[in-house]
Amino acid sequence: MGKASRTKVDSSRRERIAAQRAAERRAEQRRRILIASGSIIAVVAIVVAFIVVKANSKPPAATSASNGPTGAALASVVSDLTSVPASTSDKIGSGGGQVEATPKAVTNGTPLTANGKPEMLYMGAEYCPYCAAERWAMIAALSRFGTFSGLSTVHSASVNGAGQAEPYPNTPTWTFHGSTYTSKYLTFTPVETQTNIPDKSTGGYTTLETPTKEQSALLTKYDVPPYVPAGSEGAIPFIYFGGKYIIAGASYSPQVLAGLSWSTIASDVKNNPNSDVAKAVLGTANYITAAICKMTGNQPASACTSTIASLESSLK
Repeated sequence: MGKASRTKVDSSRRERIAAQRAAERRAEQRRRILIASGSIIAVVAIVVAFIVVKANSKPPAATSASNGPTGAALASVVSDLTSVPASTSDKIGSGGGQVEATPKAVTNGTPLTANGKPEMLYMGAEYCPYCAAERWAMIAALSRFGTFSGLSTVHSASVNGAGQAEPYPNTPTWTFHGSTYTSKYLTFTPVETQTNIPDKSTGGYTTLETPTKEQSALLTKYDVPPYVPAGSEGAIPFIYFGGKYIIAGASYSPQVLAGLSWSTIASDVKNNPNSDVAKAVLGTANYITAAICKMTGNQPASACTSTIASLESSLK
């Protein structure tokens, strides 16, 4: 083969090799593009799936979900809170310094009765940490005169609809919404006005129950000085004891319950009278019991003990 022929062959071979390598590079580029495209599609699929799941999730109920106990665990907590021996309550008496406020006597109070019995009206809200603290004591006290059914757990709010932090966030508590109370001595009427679910449209919380005109009138008339400090008008919880006494605001600090579970609080209330929890909850319950005993003519005797009678005399 002559020199010219060999040169032509070598040139042809180089061209084939170059073409082959170019083809390989194009194939590699296509492969990388396909891999990248596949990754993008996979990410998009995950995002779409997440959106679909969120869209099909059930919206919050009228009252927000609780992370408290349910079933047998809930029944156990209710049992502990509603079956505290009178001897334990009497031992705690006025609360060993944990009770910061007591019921205030009402001058010429508007009588309040329902179903032929003196009526105890409560107005509060699920978002409210002060209501959260007071409910523990209310349930303990009212259980000395009757029976609850349908109690369920909630917690106070952490932020409102404007994104503002609430004091004593997520205080474990109960809601009276959906519950019933039966007693032959008194009628208990609870009004939970709002949930603990933020409402961005108002900057507050979702409406739950609406008080009657008469109930609102009692709040307007008595949730003011001299029954509450100036600047605290309209404080909740608001409790009206048949025209004899009122409570406006928490009787003890919700900080006592901070970071505790429902079962721990209930167990302390029933079994650990030396704990701050028991002193706060049962001390407040004893003062509430004293106000109720004033409503019921000191009936029944099992609730209106000599210890409670001494607290009755201290109410002013």
